[in-house]
Amino acid sequence: MFDIVRYTHDRQDEWNRFVAQSKNGTFLFDRRYMDYHADRFDDCSLMIYDDGRLYALLPACDDGEGTLWSHRGLTYGGLIMSDRCRAAGVRDVFVALNDTLRRHRFQRVVYKHIPWPYAARPAEEDLFALSNVCHAALRSRDVASVVDLRQRLAFSTLRCRGAKKAKARGLCVEQMADCAAFWALLEENLMSRFGAHPVHSLSEISLLRNRFPQNILLFGVFDGEQLLGGTVLYVTPWVVKTQYISANAEGKRCGALDLLFSTLLDRYEAAGWRFFDFGTSNLVDTDDLNDSLIFQKEGFGGRAVCYDTYEWRL
Repeated sequence: MFDIVRYTHDRQDEWNRFVAQSKNGTFLFDRRYMDYHADRFDDCSLMIYDDGRLYALLPACDDGEGTLWSHRGLTYGGLIMSDRCRAAGVRDVFVALNDTLRRHRFQRVVYKHIPWPYAARPAEEDLFALSNVCHAALRSRDVASVVDLRQRLAFSTLRCRGAKKAKARGLCVEQMADCAAFWALLEENLMSRFGAHPVHSLSEISLLRNRFPQNILLFGVFDGEQLLGGTVLYVTPWVVKTQYISANAEGKRCGALDLLFSTLLDRYEAAGWRFFDFGTSNLVDTDDLNDSLIFQKEGFGGRAVCYDTYEWRL
């Protein structure tokens, strides 16, 4: 029998300790990260106990219309598991979870599975339960481009040419302490191309960087003192992910991003990381590919890892 309890702030330390020791959690599930946008989501995260001992976590929010999302404000969600979790136990967790949600008048669940590279050890017990217990349907499948740093593919001719051009011009890659200059470049780029804003405001990303200085890093490409482009990285113990990538017109002309990622891939390979995730390349609100975007990422040696979202009725 599992005891399923709704998360409250007084359980923050217990939650965070479990995430840090889990086999598939990342700092995105730390409450100091999750709660930065608590005003936008009605948190309905669940803590699952087995015989009084914390067994698993489900970061989640309530949309107010009968659907539990895991999680609407995060890149990925899903069940966070300890090494104690095994297939039969996780199957039974989902039986208990569905019963609990029905009692609380939820009608539907939308569930973002944690992509497999982020797990320290095999952790797809939930996928079996989604099929066997929930009879879940695949709601969407986004394609990320991931480089295996232990078996890197060569850059495409175009990306190599760009990196050589940037080196010949004398551009340099530097880690940046302040986000303001990059954020101005990023906002201008997104607005001119898509009429959009970054998911995080400058104040939000600055807050999160202060809370997670080892996990959220910013690298820029400079021509002297002029910033031409850069990337915000989310760094976990075995995966480095690009959260934002942007370059101005001059940076694009002179191969700034090609030099940037040539440098960063070399750096994280040498430091022993397993994967470099360039993120997804799907068009907004569809499963269709942004062909030009994924062409660039695959030119760096990235190949497909799917970010899957499932849905089931209760």
